[in-house]
Amino acid sequence: MPVKNYIDLPYPQLDKLLQELDATGREVLAALSAFNNNNFNKVPFAGSWTGGQVAEHLLKSIEGIPSLITGNTAPTVGRAPDAEVKGIEDIFLDFDIKMQSPEFILPGDGPHDVKALLQTYRATIDSIAEKARTLDLSLSCMDFEFPQVGHLTRWEWISFGICHTVRHARQLRHIHQHLTAVPA
Repeated sequence: MPVKNYIDLPYPQLDKLLQELDATGREVLAALSAFNNNNFNKVPFAGSWTGGQVAEHLLKSIEGIPSLITGNTAPTVGRAPDAEVKGIEDIFLDFDIKMQSPEFILPGDGPHDVKALLQTYRATIDSIAEKARTLDLSLSCMDFEFPQVGHLTRWEWISFGICHTVRHARQLRHIHQHLTAVPA
């Protein structure tokens, strides 16, 4: 039995992915827009990153997705093109899990410019969305393996970008609320 190509999948699946990407992009842009350069670079509480560091980490984690999904690919064999999405969601949308960032996407100390990060993030999301509309998302990306999982499909990499963004948009809102809370 032949493996279905993404192109054979019903369009509502693509529409749903694009809607999630758009909604998540708007969510993180709103969270970033709440900051100014002063509070964007303040540590809200001991052991926390600044809003700027969270934004830099998030951007480092997704800015490579456009080139990754347009890089070397191979047919996905023996599994559905979205088989790893549930696992990605289970990990990154479980807000009780405290994660350690891989070193290559750790943020610098700053200072960070909120407007510059906003612009770069917006351009990155637009690039991912454009590629999602035009590429065969069933193909596996061969240039980088997701830690402890292996090669992901284009669909799964986009889903990772969405889930990781949701996680850190929540973190950005929490940091901002902490910084702007009026002491009782």
